[in-house]
Amino acid sequence: MRHYEVMVILDAGLEEESIRAVLDRATQLLTQHGATVNKVDRWGKRRFAYEVRHRSEGYYVVLDAAAEPGAVAEVNRMLGLADEVIRHKVIRLPEKAVVLRTSRPSGPEGEPAVAIENGAS
Repeated sequence: MRHYEVMVILDAGLEEESIRAVLDRATQLLTQHGATVNKVDRWGKRRFAYEVRHRSEGYYVVLDAAAEPGAVAEVNRMLGLADEVIRHKVIRLPEKAVVLRTSRPSGPEGEPAVAIENGAS
C-alpha cells in the first residue's frame, strides 16, 4: 500500500451535514477498496487568493490514507463528479516523507516535537 494525501475544497456555503456526507462517501469508498484512512483533518473555511468558480472562500479538508492506486483513482473520480467539491488534489507521498512522519517523536499533548537549531552555543 502507498500513502496518499487528498486535499478537498468544498463549497463554503454547505451545511455541516452536506460536508460530512461528502467526506463519508470518500472514506467509505476508500475502505471498501481495502484502504485505511489514517486521519481526516478539517481546516475549516478559508478565503481564496482569487475567485474559483465565482466563489471567494471554501471549506478545506485533508484526508491521509494508505491505499492501493485503484482505490485512489476511484476516489479521485468520485470527487471530480461531486457538485459540492470545488477543487481536489490527490498526492502520493514519497516513502521518505512517510518514514519521517511516523518516526518523529511527539511532544506534550501529542503535538510533534519541534527541534530548534541555534547557532549560538
